Amino acid sequence: MDSINALITDRKYLESGARLSVSIDDYPDGIIIPIDKPYRWTSADVIRKIKWAAIHHFDKKNLKVGHAGTLDPLATGVLLVCIGKATRLAETLQKEGKEYIAGITFGATTPSYDLEKEIDRRYPTDGVSRESLEKVIPAFIGQQEQVAPLFSAKSVDGIRAYELARKAFKKAQKEGTAFDHTAVETLSRQIINITEMELLSFNADGIPEKEKEPEYESGHANPRINVTDNTDLHLPHASIRVACSKGTYIRALARDLGESLGSGAHLDSLQRSKSGLFSVKDALTIDETIKLLTK
Repeated sequence: MDSINALITDRKYLESGARLSVSIDDYPDGIIIPIDKPYRWTSADVIRKIKWAAIHHFDKKNLKVGHAGTLDPLATGVLLVCIGKATRLAETLQKEGKEYIAGITFGATTPSYDLEKEIDRRYPTDGVSRESLEKVIPAFIGQQEQVAPLFSAKSVDGIRAYELARKAFKKAQKEGTAFDHTAVETLSRQIINITEMELLSFNADGIPEKEKEPEYESGHANPRINVTDNTDLHLPHASIRVACSKGTYIRALARDLGESLGSGAHLDSLQRSKSGLFSVKDALTIDETIKLLTK
Protein backbone atom coordinates (compact mmCIF):
# COMPACT_ATOMS: atom_id res chain seq x y z
CA MET A 1 0.00 0.00 0.00
CA ASP A 2 1.32 3.45 -0.91
CA SER A 3 -0.45 5.27 1.93
CA ILE A 4 -2.66 4.55 4.93
CA ASN A 5 -5.01 7.23 6.25
CA ALA A 6 -5.97 5.31 9.36
CA LEU A 7 -4.21 6.19 12.61
CA ILE A 8 -1.30 3.77 13.20
CA THR A 9 -0.70 3.24 16.90
CA ASP A 10 2.65 1.50 16.82
CA ARG A 11 5.70 1.76 19.09
CA LYS A 12 6.60 5.20 17.73
CA TYR A 13 3.09 6.42 18.58
CA LEU A 14 3.36 4.92 22.07
CA GLU A 15 6.77 6.45 22.74
CA SER A 16 5.54 9.88 21.58
CA GLY A 17 3.30 9.97 24.66
CA ALA A 18 0.16 10.48 22.55
CA ARG A 19 -3.17 9.34 23.99
CA LEU A 20 -6.22 8.05 22.18
CA SER A 21 -9.38 10.13 22.24
CA VAL A 22 -12.39 8.41 23.84
CA SER A 23 -14.45 9.10 20.70
CA ILE A 24 -14.01 6.78 17.72
CA ASP A 25 -15.48 9.58 15.58
CA ASP A 26 -12.17 11.40 15.99
CA TYR A 27 -10.67 8.68 13.78
CA PRO A 28 -12.76 8.78 10.59
CA ASP A 29 -10.46 6.29 8.84
CA GLY A 30 -10.15 4.02 11.86
CA ILE A 31 -7.14 2.74 13.78
CA ILE A 32 -4.52 0.10 12.94
CA ILE A 33 -2.55 -1.49 15.77
CA PRO A 34 0.36 -3.76 14.83
CA ILE A 35 0.51 -6.30 17.66
CA ASP A 36 3.24 -8.83 18.43
CA LYS A 37 0.94 -11.83 18.85
CA PRO A 38 1.87 -13.88 21.91
CA TYR A 39 2.88 -17.52 21.72
CA ARG A 40 -0.03 -19.94 22.25
CA TRP A 41 -2.68 -17.32 21.50
CA THR A 42 -5.01 -17.71 18.56
CA SER A 43 -5.62 -14.67 16.39
CA ALA A 44 -9.23 -14.79 17.65
CA ASP A 45 -7.94 -14.62 21.25
CA VAL A 46 -6.18 -11.36 20.39
CA ILE A 47 -9.27 -9.86 18.77
CA ARG A 48 -11.50 -10.79 21.73
CA LYS A 49 -9.08 -9.15 24.16
CA ILE A 50 -8.59 -5.97 22.10
CA LYS A 51 -12.26 -5.64 21.16
CA TRP A 52 -13.32 -5.79 24.81
CA ALA A 53 -10.85 -3.02 25.68
CA ALA A 54 -11.75 -0.90 22.63
CA ILE A 55 -15.52 -1.13 23.29
CA HIS A 56 -14.98 0.10 26.85
CA HIS A 57 -12.54 2.82 25.80
CA PHE A 58 -14.75 4.25 23.06
CA ASP A 59 -18.02 3.34 24.81
CA LYS A 60 -19.38 1.87 21.59
CA LYS A 61 -20.94 -1.59 21.79
CA ASN A 62 -21.15 -2.26 18.04
CA LEU A 63 -17.53 -1.25 17.36
CA LYS A 64 -15.93 -3.25 14.55
CA VAL A 65 -12.59 -4.89 15.33
CA GLY A 66 -10.81 -7.39 13.08
CA HIS A 67 -7.38 -8.51 11.90
CA ALA A 68 -5.53 -8.64 8.59
CA GLY A 69 -4.12 -12.14 8.22
CA THR A 70 -4.38 -15.03 10.68
CA LEU A 71 -1.33 -16.29 12.54
CA ASP A 72 -1.14 -19.89 13.78
CA PRO A 73 -1.41 -20.31 17.58
CA LEU A 74 2.25 -21.35 17.89
CA ALA A 75 3.44 -18.39 15.81
CA THR A 76 4.35 -14.97 17.15
CA GLY A 77 4.88 -11.65 15.43
CA VAL A 78 2.98 -9.02 13.50
CA LEU A 79 -0.80 -9.29 13.64
CA LEU A 80 -2.51 -6.18 12.29
CA VAL A 81 -5.59 -5.32 14.34
CA CYS A 82 -8.03 -2.93 12.68
CA ILE A 83 -10.53 -0.86 14.64
CA GLY A 84 -13.54 1.04 13.31
CA LYS A 85 -13.46 1.96 9.63
CA ALA A 86 -9.92 0.58 9.31
CA THR A 87 -11.55 -2.87 9.15
CA ARG A 88 -12.34 -1.98 5.52
CA LEU A 89 -8.59 -2.11 4.88
CA ALA A 90 -8.14 -5.62 6.28
CA GLU A 91 -8.40 -7.42 2.95
CA THR A 92 -6.00 -4.99 1.26
CA LEU A 93 -3.50 -5.20 4.13
CA GLN A 94 -3.69 -8.97 4.02
CA LYS A 95 -2.57 -9.00 0.37
CA GLU A 96 0.75 -7.37 1.23
CA GLY A 97 3.96 -9.42 1.32
CA LYS A 98 5.14 -11.09 4.53
CA GLU A 99 8.46 -11.96 6.13
CA TYR A 100 8.95 -14.83 8.57
CA ILE A 101 11.71 -16.26 10.73
CA ALA A 102 11.11 -20.02 10.78
CA GLY A 103 12.66 -22.57 13.10
CA ILE A 104 12.64 -25.97 11.39
CA THR A 105 13.44 -29.37 12.87
CA PHE A 106 14.55 -32.08 10.42
CA GLY A 107 14.26 -35.84 10.77
CA ALA A 108 10.64 -36.04 11.92
CA THR A 109 7.14 -34.98 10.87
CA THR A 110 3.98 -34.20 12.79
CA PRO A 111 0.43 -34.29 11.33
CA SER A 112 0.15 -30.50 11.72
CA TYR A 113 3.72 -29.81 10.52
CA ASP A 114 4.35 -27.91 13.76
CA LEU A 115 4.41 -28.66 17.51
CA GLU A 116 0.63 -28.83 18.01
CA LYS A 117 0.76 -32.58 17.30
CA GLU A 118 3.16 -35.28 18.44
CA ILE A 119 5.79 -36.69 16.08
CA ASP A 120 4.27 -39.44 13.97
CA ARG A 121 7.21 -40.42 11.73
CA ARG A 122 10.99 -40.35 11.96
CA TYR A 123 13.30 -40.01 8.95
CA PRO A 124 17.03 -40.34 8.26
CA THR A 125 19.04 -37.13 8.55
CA ASP A 126 22.17 -38.22 6.67
CA GLY A 127 21.45 -35.71 3.91
CA VAL A 128 20.67 -32.79 6.24
CA SER A 129 23.50 -30.30 6.74
CA ARG A 130 24.24 -26.60 6.41
CA GLU A 131 25.77 -27.25 2.99
CA SER A 132 22.83 -29.31 1.69
CA LEU A 133 20.34 -26.70 2.88
CA GLU A 134 22.25 -23.87 1.23
CA LYS A 135 22.27 -25.92 -1.95
CA VAL A 136 18.47 -26.55 -2.11
CA ILE A 137 17.24 -23.17 -0.86
CA PRO A 138 17.66 -21.38 -4.24
CA ALA A 139 15.22 -23.87 -5.82
CA PHE A 140 12.48 -22.58 -3.50
CA ILE A 141 12.87 -18.94 -4.53
CA GLY A 142 10.38 -17.65 -7.10
CA GLN A 143 6.83 -18.40 -8.18
CA GLN A 144 5.72 -21.95 -7.51
CA GLU A 145 2.83 -24.25 -6.60
CA GLN A 146 2.25 -25.16 -2.97
CA VAL A 147 -0.13 -27.58 -1.27
CA ALA A 148 -1.39 -26.27 2.06
CA PRO A 149 -1.12 -28.38 5.24
CA LEU A 150 -4.22 -30.47 5.88
CA PHE A 151 -4.46 -28.80 9.30
CA SER A 152 -5.30 -25.41 7.75
CA ALA A 153 -8.26 -23.17 6.99
CA LYS A 154 -8.32 -24.15 3.31
CA SER A 155 -11.70 -25.34 2.01
CA VAL A 156 -12.32 -28.79 0.52
CA ASP A 157 -15.77 -28.93 -1.10
CA GLY A 158 -16.97 -26.23 1.28
CA ILE A 159 -15.48 -27.88 4.40
CA ARG A 160 -12.48 -26.50 6.25
CA ALA A 161 -9.43 -28.72 5.75
CA TYR A 162 -8.69 -28.81 9.49
CA GLU A 163 -12.13 -30.36 10.11
CA LEU A 164 -11.26 -33.23 7.76
CA ALA A 165 -7.80 -33.46 9.31
CA ARG A 166 -9.17 -33.71 12.85
CA LYS A 167 -11.53 -36.51 11.86
CA ALA A 168 -8.72 -38.42 10.14
CA PHE A 169 -6.40 -37.81 13.10
CA LYS A 170 -8.94 -39.05 15.65
CA LYS A 171 -9.68 -42.11 13.52
CA ALA A 172 -5.97 -42.93 13.30
CA GLN A 173 -5.63 -42.56 17.07
CA LYS A 174 -8.64 -44.78 17.69
CA GLU A 175 -7.37 -47.47 15.32
CA GLY A 176 -3.78 -47.15 16.49
CA THR A 177 -2.56 -46.37 12.98
CA ALA A 178 -0.37 -43.59 11.57
CA PHE A 179 -1.95 -40.37 10.33
CA ASP A 180 -2.22 -40.46 6.53
CA HIS A 181 -0.11 -37.59 5.22
CA THR A 182 -1.17 -38.34 1.63
CA ALA A 183 -4.58 -36.89 2.49
CA VAL A 184 -2.99 -33.50 1.86
CA GLU A 185 -3.36 -34.23 -1.85
CA THR A 186 -7.10 -33.52 -1.44
CA LEU A 187 -6.15 -29.85 -1.27
CA SER A 188 -5.74 -27.87 -4.45
CA ARG A 189 -2.36 -26.40 -5.29
CA GLN A 190 -2.02 -22.64 -5.25
CA ILE A 191 0.54 -20.28 -6.71
CA ILE A 192 2.80 -18.58 -4.19
CA ASN A 193 5.90 -16.46 -4.60
CA ILE A 194 8.96 -16.63 -2.34
CA THR A 195 11.05 -13.55 -3.07
CA GLU A 196 13.85 -14.13 -0.54
CA MET A 197 15.02 -17.11 1.50
CA GLU A 198 18.09 -17.12 3.72
CA LEU A 199 19.61 -19.68 6.06
CA LEU A 200 20.31 -17.79 9.29
CA SER A 201 21.71 -20.64 11.36
CA PHE A 202 22.08 -24.42 11.45
CA ASN A 203 22.69 -26.70 14.41
CA ALA A 204 23.08 -30.44 13.84
CA ASP A 205 22.41 -31.16 17.53
CA GLY A 206 19.04 -29.47 17.99
CA ILE A 207 17.60 -26.08 18.90
CA PRO A 208 20.11 -23.69 20.51
CA GLU A 209 18.97 -22.44 23.91
CA LYS A 210 18.75 -18.85 22.70
CA GLU A 211 16.29 -19.80 19.93
CA LYS A 212 13.82 -21.70 22.12
CA GLU A 213 10.34 -20.19 22.43
CA PRO A 214 9.87 -18.09 25.59
CA GLU A 215 7.58 -19.30 28.34
CA TYR A 216 4.48 -17.20 28.97
CA GLU A 217 2.56 -17.03 32.21
CA SER A 218 -0.87 -18.69 32.19
CA GLY A 219 -2.59 -15.39 31.49
CA HIS A 220 -0.70 -15.16 28.23
CA ALA A 221 -1.45 -18.60 26.84
CA ASN A 222 -4.53 -20.41 25.58
CA PRO A 223 -4.79 -23.66 27.62
CA ARG A 224 -6.51 -25.36 24.66
CA ILE A 225 -3.37 -25.03 22.53
CA ASN A 226 -1.20 -28.12 22.83
CA VAL A 227 2.59 -27.85 22.51
CA THR A 228 4.90 -30.84 22.21
CA ASP A 229 8.53 -30.74 23.28
CA ASN A 230 10.93 -32.54 20.94
CA THR A 231 14.15 -30.90 22.12
CA ASP A 232 15.41 -34.05 23.86
CA LEU A 233 15.68 -35.74 20.44
CA HIS A 234 18.47 -33.33 19.42
CA LEU A 235 17.42 -33.41 15.76
CA PRO A 236 19.02 -31.06 13.20
CA HIS A 237 17.59 -27.55 13.44
CA ALA A 238 17.70 -24.58 11.07
CA SER A 239 16.57 -20.99 11.36
CA ILE A 240 15.47 -19.56 8.02
CA ARG A 241 14.25 -16.12 6.96
CA VAL A 242 11.53 -16.18 4.30
CA ALA A 243 10.02 -13.23 2.41
CA CYS A 244 6.92 -14.33 0.54
CA SER A 245 3.53 -13.56 -0.93
CA LYS A 246 0.15 -13.77 0.77
CA GLY A 247 -1.11 -17.32 1.15
CA THR A 248 2.29 -18.95 1.67
CA TYR A 249 2.20 -21.64 4.36
CA ILE A 250 5.56 -21.80 6.14
CA ARG A 251 4.55 -25.13 7.69
CA ALA A 252 4.17 -26.51 4.16
CA LEU A 253 7.51 -24.99 3.21
CA ALA A 254 9.12 -26.86 6.13
CA ARG A 255 7.54 -30.09 4.88
CA ASP A 256 8.83 -29.50 1.36
CA LEU A 257 12.34 -28.60 2.55
CA GLY A 258 12.49 -31.86 4.49
CA GLU A 259 11.40 -33.85 1.45
CA SER A 260 13.97 -32.10 -0.75
CA LEU A 261 16.70 -33.40 1.57
CA GLY A 262 15.35 -36.96 1.63
CA SER A 263 14.04 -36.48 5.15
CA GLY A 264 11.04 -35.09 7.01
CA ALA A 265 10.63 -31.76 8.78
CA HIS A 266 8.30 -29.65 10.90
CA LEU A 267 8.21 -26.14 12.32
CA ASP A 268 9.44 -25.71 15.88
CA SER A 269 8.96 -21.91 15.92
CA LEU A 270 7.61 -19.16 13.68
CA GLN A 271 7.70 -15.38 13.89
CA ARG A 272 6.05 -13.08 11.36
CA SER A 273 8.71 -10.40 11.37
CA LYS A 274 7.04 -8.17 8.76
CA SER A 275 3.60 -7.70 7.26
CA GLY A 276 3.64 -5.20 4.42
CA LEU A 277 5.02 -1.94 5.81
CA PHE A 278 4.80 -3.12 9.42
CA SER A 279 7.73 -4.64 11.32
CA VAL A 280 7.68 -6.64 14.56
CA LYS A 281 10.14 -4.17 16.14
CA ASP A 282 7.41 -1.50 15.94
CA ALA A 283 4.59 -3.79 17.14
CA LEU A 284 2.98 -3.48 20.58
CA THR A 285 2.48 -6.19 23.15
CA ILE A 286 -1.02 -7.08 24.31
CA ASP A 287 -0.40 -5.34 27.65
CA GLU A 288 0.81 -2.16 25.94
CA THR A 289 -2.26 -2.16 23.72
CA ILE A 290 -4.64 -2.60 26.66
CA LYS A 291 -2.98 0.33 28.44
CA LEU A 292 -3.37 2.41 25.28
CA LEU A 293 -7.09 1.59 25.34
CA THR A 294 -7.52 2.46 29.01
CA LYS A 295 -9.21 5.76 29.78
